[in-house]
Amino acid sequence: MRILAFVALIPMTAAAFAPRPAVAGYNLPWCANYYDSNVIACSFTSFEQCMASVSGVGGHCTQNILYPPRPPYAEPHRVKSRPVSGYY
Repeated sequence: MRILAFVALIPMTAAAFAPRPAVAGYNLPWCANYYDSNVIACSFTSFEQCMASVSGVGGHCTQNILYPPRPPYAEPHRVKSRPVSGYY
């Protein structure tokens, strides 16, 4: 039974330490529209950075209509308590 548990633990441990790709921000203010592949990449913080990316390969830059991102949840509504004005 211990050997079976050990064998089952090996793949889970290997998966935990496997290399993962870096996560990039794709919801930034500027988007590059590349002509050759019809790819839209919204990963630029400035217009100049976007133009430097499309120069030489062809494309144009537009503002990201989904920026700024919405907060993941709304601020909770707080109810003000009123002081109790005595007994009835």
